[in-house]
Amino acid sequence: MTAFRTVIFASALAGSLVANVAAYGGDDTIAAPVLRGDVTVTGDIVRVGDLIDNAGSFAEVPVYRAPDLGTTGTLATAQVINALRTHQVIGVETRDIKQISVTRLARSVAAKDIEEQVAHALEHRSGLGDAANLSLTFDRELQDLRLDAAFTGAMQPTAVRFEARTGRFDVTLEIASDNVSTPTRLRLTGTAIETVEAAVLTRNIDRNDLLKSSDIIVERRTKAEVGGDAVSREAALGMQLRHPMRSGQPIKVADLVKPDLVQRDQAVTVVYQAPGLYLTTRGKALDNGTEGDVVNVLNLQSKRTVTGVVSGRGQVTIQAVTPAAPQAAGDLTSSISSDNSAPVSVAVVGTQPIAKPE
Repeated sequence: MTAFRTVIFASALAGSLVANVAAYGGDDTIAAPVLRGDVTVTGDIVRVGDLIDNAGSFAEVPVYRAPDLGTTGTLATAQVINALRTHQVIGVETRDIKQISVTRLARSVAAKDIEEQVAHALEHRSGLGDAANLSLTFDRELQDLRLDAAFTGAMQPTAVRFEARTGRFDVTLEIASDNVSTPTRLRLTGTAIETVEAAVLTRNIDRNDLLKSSDIIVERRTKAEVGGDAVSREAALGMQLRHPMRSGQPIKVADLVKPDLVQRDQAVTVVYQAPGLYLTTRGKALDNGTEGDVVNVLNLQSKRTVTGVVSGRGQVTIQAVTPAAPQAAGDLTSSISSDNSAPVSVAVVGTQPIAKPE
């Protein structure tokens, strides 16, 4: 329960409501004073007119200090009547009210709203980015603020300073009042750091591992740590790393490569293509490679090393530059496959097959 204090005045108030009524010669248009059960005030003083209806000329007489901003207090009816009588207010109809509830209105300003206003004041200053990407640390912990209900103005920055080298800020906000010429001022100091959303590893990842959904979470990291090369979670999924990375490290675009479709020492299919000709045989990759990479492959039949382009998972294609004559294709067949135990497939597009050894 909020305590009330009676307001004491040095000078006595003359007259009373009863005398005021009598002066009108019993005019029945003059209503008797009636006690209110619920009272709402906006200032720090409770007046006679707040406590009773039909207060007449006594309405502005102060009686109590109001409760704290945004709180409610209660008063026993007998206590109120005695206080009114002290101020020459008598003859009040209590209507069997046992106690009076007095609420002091206030404007509440949440700490998060103050922080947002500071962020907007710093937005795009001295190289800072959007307000939503700023992480603020205040020298004093922000708390919710309660103001007199008359302070209805919007929070406006009136002084903003930011030092890019240290990240220090000094911001003053003002909130205007409807009936007070001096606004409420809030001075806030602290440090501002720009952050970005980054894909972060949840475990240690080797170079050949494909990134799965469980390997990545999204966290806010400082822009200084990630730079302008942050990668989204979606873009990282299914990719490989250029080098091993530890758990907790943010992933940058430069860290990612397309997944290897061919890996060193892997058995691969070697495809030879020329106009009108398509030939396949088996080989062993001598390099790792993603789609479009040039890799070396050992022909398992001829034991020769050939060079081709990774064209699919486990597949390397050798593209002829000029058309080959049928007899050249026969020579190629014999050079690639000298062992009849290995299957070779050769086809000439649009004509009869040249050969299909079993």
